[in-house]
Amino acid sequence: MITSSQNSKIKLIRALLGRAKERREAKAFVVEGVRLVEEAVNSNWGFQFVLYSNSLSERGINLVKRLEDKKIEVENVESSLLQSLSETETSQGILAVLNDFQLPIPHSPNFILIPDQIRDPGNLGTLLRTAAAAGVQAVLLPPEIIDAFAPKVVRSGMGAHFRLPLHSTTWDDIHAYTKGLQIYLADMDGKSCWETDLRQPLALIIGGEAEGASEKARKLATQKISIPMSGNVESLNAGVAGSVLMFEVVRQRKSVG
Repeated sequence: MITSSQNSKIKLIRALLGRAKERREAKAFVVEGVRLVEEAVNSNWGFQFVLYSNSLSERGINLVKRLEDKKIEVENVESSLLQSLSETETSQGILAVLNDFQLPIPHSPNFILIPDQIRDPGNLGTLLRTAAAAGVQAVLLPPEIIDAFAPKVVRSGMGAHFRLPLHSTTWDDIHAYTKGLQIYLADMDGKSCWETDLRQPLALIIGGEAEGASEKARKLATQKISIPMSGNVESLNAGVAGSVLMFEVVRQRKSVG
């Protein structure tokens, strides 16, 4: 059993939880909680190791047995020590360090999400979770965005990281990836999404909470679209706006024929 905060695994987890630079250098990230670890197992994701405490639920204990059967390194940790690592008020008693690798972008994708200048982890996590549910084929992450593998983003993504090709890339590469697609920028001055044909192959840009989309994103966009709203509400937050627009794409495409 691990009882020391100086243990190498504990130190690694603290570093990965705290800094994007550490995650990039180690090519690893942390997931916490029974459900997310289950999602990683079900997706055949690469594990480095798993730590758990005796506070695990029955479901968690069964998960540990499953991990051991798969020959994944699993180690027991003192409950108070694991709690000190937890990003939540009450730890579920299990943490995993996973390999960070990119799922491949499909050939000729027709539905891409570009979250631009998103700084709030909850908003990015919501966008990723919705993208996975809406059938987005790839998420292109420009330089000016919060790290997609930050703990709060991973937690709010609820397993989306294991289903979506997430590619941190440059604007030049984004331009190449989206060649031949219509590129729609969410903007309150744009054309109503209900009056826009979203059945064609497209990329959807969702700008940041504070300043909206960057100049490079605006130059890339071929058209602006908006969400019609009543009352005195001027805008929705990035997570909600992106979710509405992604499912408007789904609605239109399912109504074909």
